[in-house]
Amino acid sequence: MRPLEDVRVVSLEQYGAGPFGSVHLADLGAEIIKVEDPRTGGDVGRYVPPFADGEDSLFFETFNRNKRSISLDVTAPAGRAVFEDLVRASHAVYSNLRGDVPAKLGIRYEDLAGINPAIVCCSLTGFGMTGPRANQPGYDYVLQGLAGWMELTGEPGGPPTKSGLSLVDYSGGLVAAIALLAGVHAARRDGVGMDCDLSLYDTAVGMLTYPAVWHLNGGFEPIRTHHSAHPSLVPFQVFAAQDGWLVVGCAKEKFWRRLATLLDGVAGTALAADPRFATFGDRHRHATILLALLEDAFATRTVAAWLADLQPAGIPCGPVNDVAAALADPHTVARGLVVETDHPHFGTVRQPASPVRVGTDPVPHRRAPRRNEDAGYVLHDVLGYDDTRVAALKAAGAFGPPA
Repeated sequence: MRPLEDVRVVSLEQYGAGPFGSVHLADLGAEIIKVEDPRTGGDVGRYVPPFADGEDSLFFETFNRNKRSISLDVTAPAGRAVFEDLVRASHAVYSNLRGDVPAKLGIRYEDLAGINPAIVCCSLTGFGMTGPRANQPGYDYVLQGLAGWMELTGEPGGPPTKSGLSLVDYSGGLVAAIALLAGVHAARRDGVGMDCDLSLYDTAVGMLTYPAVWHLNGGFEPIRTHHSAHPSLVPFQVFAAQDGWLVVGCAKEKFWRRLATLLDGVAGTALAADPRFATFGDRHRHATILLALLEDAFATRTVAAWLADLQPAGIPCGPVNDVAAALADPHTVARGLVVETDHPHFGTVRQPASPVRVGTDPVPHRRAPRRNEDAGYVLHDVLGYDDTRVAALKAAGAFGPPA
């Protein structure tokens, strides 16, 4: 058995953040039952361009492999009855909706405890279910601005800059997945469930980490740095070579000694014995002078030539790859970081694997479900409904307006 094969999650999830969190649980064996609203065509991620076909897209495939789908209108009395039966048969209810929506839909612990006292209600929202922004929609781009990330990113003097990836969404999904697992563990131990009130805002502020601590305790004012330089470790940034860019970092004094010795031998600098650069503090105080020398040195050779010397010396470094190069990197291949699923329209879909590794058994992967593809399994196998019961629910609008 895979680690989470005995965990069932009813998920009212959509787009990126929520599905990104639960896809890792699904890869670990958890049964993720996506409840999709038939009135809106289900998860909006199904329709994200440019690679979209009908009610499916490569965006949707990215976040929903190994899951199941049922179309269910939880706002209709008949649909609510089915949802409550799913709550009885599950360990957690997982959602990523606006902060005031869990109460409106009745998916908090106080709403569901009478149905299943051990249910864990994990809500990932933009701003949480409390506070002055609770009823505001929260999106990664907005949160990167609010939490100070965009002011920290980019070149000095340039405009506020967003990360190239939706890191608040993805980090929030992982935070929610951790909380859900902790909640399920506690519920199994104690027999009592709970709410897990997670938010993208909390995640984004929490990830300010040491710059926030420096500011709160020492009055530190973060500034943007040239060439993405580390705010305190010098050197640790990107450098331009003859044909591209590379990252070189000296997070320990031994790395600086190795780099200085190498550069003195290859680029003709005189760094190793220079007292201005002897320690972390010295290099930070004389950063302008040192970085100018390093930039001149690295510009004299190609990226490959530098890496051929830097890597054997054990100096932290790497090329600045584009996406294609990153996916084709020999280490990506060796670690099995691209997985494949078969799809009726897109053919073989290749996508990044989950980085979560538990044990050594290979992880099987199944394409993302078509909307309502698993209705038969959910209604008959999970809930034990017979055909008469399903027909009555259908007529009552449980699965959308009756034909």
